Amino acid sequence: MKSCLVLEGGAKRGIYTAGVLDVLLENNIITDGVIGVSAGAIHGCSYASLQAGRGIRYNMDYGNDWRFMSFKSWIVSGNVVNTEFCYHELPEKLDPYDNEAFMNSGIDFYAVCSNIETGKPEYIKIKDMFAEIDYLRASASLPLLSETVEVGGLKLLDGGITDSIPLKAAENLGFDKNIVVLTRPEGYRKKPSFSRRLVGWFYRKYPNFVGALNVRHNMYNEELEYIEQQEKEGKVLVLRPSKTIKVKKMEQNLDRVKEMYELGRFDAENMLEKIRKFVGK
Repeated sequence: MKSCLVLEGGAKRGIYTAGVLDVLLENNIITDGVIGVSAGAIHGCSYASLQAGRGIRYNMDYGNDWRFMSFKSWIVSGNVVNTEFCYHELPEKLDPYDNEAFMNSGIDFYAVCSNIETGKPEYIKIKDMFAEIDYLRASASLPLLSETVEVGGLKLLDGGITDSIPLKAAENLGFDKNIVVLTRPEGYRKKPSFSRRLVGWFYRKYPNFVGALNVRHNMYNEELEYIEQQEKEGKVLVLRPSKTIKVKKMEQNLDRVKEMYELGRFDAENMLEKIRKFVGK
């Protein structure tokens, strides 16, 4: 039996996931795998390097730095999340990422990216976070607000466009004890995006990607329905926010960010015994 964390994205809302993962690390609950999308991959990588507290720490320290996530960064660099700052200066110098611990952890780590040429997801197994950081960056690169990431012969963007909650991918990879961490409360369903026409025009050279964008809300809701059915049958364990906290995609109110993180901790602590029993720890 192999256990895996399946981590949804959600930009700043994804700090909920960091709270959940910190509680797991503090209680020595280490899964065999992690598969993350966008912010889920970002926070999942600190779990895979066994660095509890890192996600909330750098969010509180640098969350209001314009290079962290802002329209100013988008105007200046073409990326709403500044590439040099967030994927090099921060993990290499300001709040060092323990790449050696990651490579020695024994955790299989996958970042989900969207291939804009095929309109299909790519499940990239990362073995060296520094050498393969562009795959992590691609997973969290929002359409319109980020440059396309070209790496490994692929043109990639936000994994959430083509596989928002990759439970089936985890199952296909051989994981059969899956813990799904969502960033929306129970009952949430996604509606069609108001920006679909603009995005469709911008990526008109990539019709397969535009097609995926147009049906993303359907894909997301179908994945939720599958997860809820698997949860009812006891085949997966799901953690989701137990209450609604309004956190914007580029939230600047650090108190609200901290509140979302603490909710993740609260919900994980309340389910700790269920989690231990589920993964056999």
